Amino acid sequence: MTTAHAPANAEVTIPVSGMTCGACSARVQHALEQEPGVAEAAVNLMLRNATVRFDPRATSPEALVGAIRRSGYDAELEAPGQTAAEEQAARDAAAGEEFRDFRRKAVVSGALGIIAMMLSMPAGAAHVSGATAPRIAWLLLGMTVFVMGWAGRHFYVRARAAFRHGASDMNTLISIGTGAAFLFSVAATIAPGFFVARGVAPDLYYEAVILIIAFVLAGNALEARAKGRTAASLRALLALQPPVARVVRDGVQSEVPVDAVVPGDTIVVRPGERLPVDGTILDGASGVDESMLTGESLPVAKDPGDAVIGGTINGTGAFRYRATTLGADSVLASIVRLMREAQGSRAPIQRLADRVSRIFVPAVVAIAIVTFFAWVTLAEASAVVRGLSAAIAVLIIACPCAMGLAVPTAIMVATGKGAELGVLIKGGAALERAGDVDTLVLDKTGTLTEGRPAVTDVEPEGAGLEADQLLRLVASVESLSEHPLGAAIVRSARDRGLELDMPLRFESHTGAGVSATVSRRRVAAGNAALLRELGVDPSSLQARAARLAEEGKTAVLVAVDGSPAGVLGVADVLRASSAPAVARLRTLGLDVVMLTGDDARTARAVAARTGIERVVAGVRPDGKVAVIEQLQAEGRVVAMVGDGVNDAPALARADIGMAIGTGTDVAAEAADVVLMRGDVDLAARAIELSRRTGRTMRQNLFWAFAYNVLGIPVAAGVLYPALGVLLSPVVASAAMAFSSVTVVGNSLRLRRAHIA
Repeated sequence: MTTAHAPANAEVTIPVSGMTCGACSARVQHALEQEPGVAEAAVNLMLRNATVRFDPRATSPEALVGAIRRSGYDAELEAPGQTAAEEQAARDAAAGEEFRDFRRKAVVSGALGIIAMMLSMPAGAAHVSGATAPRIAWLLLGMTVFVMGWAGRHFYVRARAAFRHGASDMNTLISIGTGAAFLFSVAATIAPGFFVARGVAPDLYYEAVILIIAFVLAGNALEARAKGRTAASLRALLALQPPVARVVRDGVQSEVPVDAVVPGDTIVVRPGERLPVDGTILDGASGVDESMLTGESLPVAKDPGDAVIGGTINGTGAFRYRATTLGADSVLASIVRLMREAQGSRAPIQRLADRVSRIFVPAVVAIAIVTFFAWVTLAEASAVVRGLSAAIAVLIIACPCAMGLAVPTAIMVATGKGAELGVLIKGGAALERAGDVDTLVLDKTGTLTEGRPAVTDVEPEGAGLEADQLLRLVASVESLSEHPLGAAIVRSARDRGLELDMPLRFESHTGAGVSATVSRRRVAAGNAALLRELGVDPSSLQARAARLAEEGKTAVLVAVDGSPAGVLGVADVLRASSAPAVARLRTLGLDVVMLTGDDARTARAVAARTGIERVVAGVRPDGKVAVIEQLQAEGRVVAMVGDGVNDAPALARADIGMAIGTGTDVAAEAADVVLMRGDVDLAARAIELSRRTGRTMRQNLFWAFAYNVLGIPVAAGVLYPALGVLLSPVVASAAMAFSSVTVVGNSLRLRRAHIA
């Protein structure tokens, strides 16, 4: 690979036409990698495109298109300004037309092939004597020329183009195989006596040529249809955005195309409707189904000020919201972009198939030649005819379609399945590597916990106050505080519907707490040192405070009118799903490590409630990287789950970084995997999906290789001496088509995989 003198900082995706097998995509990739300035090229046979990272100072998209064309394939840059939906619609339309074209040609060729088989019997009988070819033979010749020139024309055109560039591919094998059979049959038709005089039966292979083309086309049609199903998840995402939005402008409500919505527009959403764009609720409330984004089926409560996402479904309420991010910047567009990039990427295991594909076709041609001469030399009867038939069978059965589809189909289906589960996987490399993870490192705040402190305990003592009264007094004082604990207390009081009073004579005691007068009562909230400073003995509250601390909570001691009044416990609440998720990770055979900047006592309390045994606490962000490196030095494959902000260095250093992304944060740059909601269970889903996908890719490659390893010798006739088995070219073409469909079908099984 040639790399530019400066880092590549541009990327382009180029549609490529004419690729039919793994050898084709490998040749295009090799051509791109030889271009100056190209840092990385990924050619996808499934999507029929090339994604190239390059240095724009050394090359250009137009130059890359030229490199593809010089390799024997056609390419053109994508039309500017197309949305993801428009691009996918164009791709679906092209795929649909391709399927219909293959099907039409396969049906016609198959029908003519059956007719040719029926006509070949009397034509062959007349030929045995060496007489002039009967009219039936000439009719068969005409039918074959029609099928080769119409239904199979692209095989020969592409094989010729590959030959001009000194290359070979699937079309080369089909062209040589059917071409040899056709030329032999033409010679036998024109001069059958020449063959008879030399002891060679003037057999006709016209029906074989027609049926080979028919079977290959039928396989192409089934393959095209199956490949279309691999993009079902992407199409489902694109279909989520409604075509129109109900917009209020100048006090008038009207429906406008969603593309006409601009930031700041006020949008009205009725019960049961799908939201057209991203935004922030202005008034009203509802529960919104965000399952398309997070994989969570339960509706999410939305109130004024909350963010909502285009494509989600409103529940029973109605609300108005202000449009914010639109078009390519929206959450839905970001998800679609990540999926398309992932589906167009390559997994490391693909390199094996690429290396084999580059030498495979020339090797098969050599084997076919050896097969022919072996039969001519060793066969006792009909040596030339049998040698020709065996050589053609070798060429046809060995077409490397299945090898080219083995990995890309699995990646496409798996990334779509991941999106359904609420997991966005950024490419084939991450998808494959995640399956090797044996150690999962979890951040505490925002990952195992909600990331937002809340009041967990309100325990009055003396002063004649009930729990809500105590919380209301403390929250009123804290309403003027900027401390995170104070904000948590205020938020909890408001969540309980408590009305707060304006505090008077507010004082902030640095490092100790706050005090103020509320409803003519002097209230102080903070630590024991604050109460002592104010002349209040905190001893009656300290046992409760110690118990809360052991539970990983921060204790806030309260005094009212100079007497101890109670204790509040404030904690970053553990997510309800964290403990079950950790248990699931253990069943997957993973070692789970908690890595946090919090103090050891709080960390141990959270770890105890989640079932985590190994805890590393009091670690700064740069120290987290050191812990990751230490685990890797132990020979572990490490995945890190964090919030994607202060954990970015550790996420980038881990073998697999998993960021918890919400809202517009779906692209979390430092991560290889984005978990679409704050649930560690999604990490388990990602790893399980990766392992299943890895198995599927290995199965696909095994069967693709095994098919050829077993099929080529059988086609060559190794079983004939012992069992009398000789594979006909027609059966070989059917087997070749079946192998490609089998690989795609095996990948599609991932769509039905139960991962929940």
